[in-house]
Parts: sequence; C-alpha cells; structure tokens
Amino acid sequence: MDTDNRYIMTAFGKDRVGIVADITETMHELGCNLEDGNMTRLSDEFALILLFTHSDPGIEGKLAEACRRLEQDKGLTAFFRVLTSEASTPDLSLPRHNLHLEGMDQTGIVSRFSRYLADQEVNILYLQSERRNIPQTGTAMYLVDMDIELPLELSRDVFEKELAALGDELEVNWKLT
Repeated sequence: MDTDNRYIMTAFGKDRVGIVADITETMHELGCNLEDGNMTRLSDEFALILLFTHSDPGIEGKLAEACRRLEQDKGLTAFFRVLTSEASTPDLSLPRHNLHLEGMDQTGIVSRFSRYLADQEVNILYLQSERRNIPQTGTAMYLVDMDIELPLELSRDVFEKELAALGDELEVNWKLT
C-alpha cells in the first residue's frame, strides 16, 4: 500500500435533500478520500462527479457493490472507473482566462464555440451553462462561462478577432477576461 489508487465517480438521480450525504457517507464508510468534485442540479435532476483515492486496489469490488446499493436503496445511478495515469500538476505557464458567452437561446452555441477552441488547441478546464428567461419579456437567453487555457503560440489578437467573427455569426456577445 505504497501509493493511493485514483478513481472517478459519476452519479445522478432525481433531485432531493440528502443525495450528497448518501454518496459521501458511502464513500467515507469505504475509506475513500475525496479530493475534488463538482455537483449541480440540472432541472429536477442532481448530478455529481468526484475524484477520490483509496490505498487498497481490492476496493473496486466494494465500490461496484456500493454503486448497486445506491441505485437500489437511494434511486441514484452511480459509476466509477480507475484512473490509470498519474496525477498531473497544472502547467502554470499557460495563460488562463474566463470566456463568457451570452445570447438568445439557440442550438449550437456550445458546440460551435467549443469546436473553435479545440481547433485552436485551447483547453477548456471548466464549463457552466444556463438557460435563463428575461423577466420582463420572457425571452430565453443562454449564458456560458468557460475557464480556458490558451496555448503560448496562439496570438491573442487573432484569437479575439476570430471569436468576434463567430460571435457575430451566432449573434452571441462574448467577453474574455
């Protein structure tokens, strides 16, 4: 037991009070150490993703059984997988920015912007999106916030000009900070 094994768990289910407690208590009972996580409510569903470690490689059978119990007893669907790569440290030399998008709700905003970013070798570290109705008019707006890493060889001027062209095409306002 020299080194801890790393795992990712995803879980989701009908939103209700106690989901986080149900899952984290199960993890604690198994001796898992939670390292990182994201949790959110989407409509009337709750979803989470957790990064955790455990020193016993034999824990995988117990984790599989715990996922089955969460589904049977708590109505939650949960999966885990082993991470085979070593933990990496972030490249702090890469410039990090927030890219905020805002426009009338339409299909393709996330896919078109994320494809452009991928084509420029821009890494998306975090993405959150939300559909929101404007109270006065009821118009559906779509908001996206992304934390991104720009490659050093990417010209910020060219990047912003191309973002502007894509924003104009989709009628989406953007801000890079």
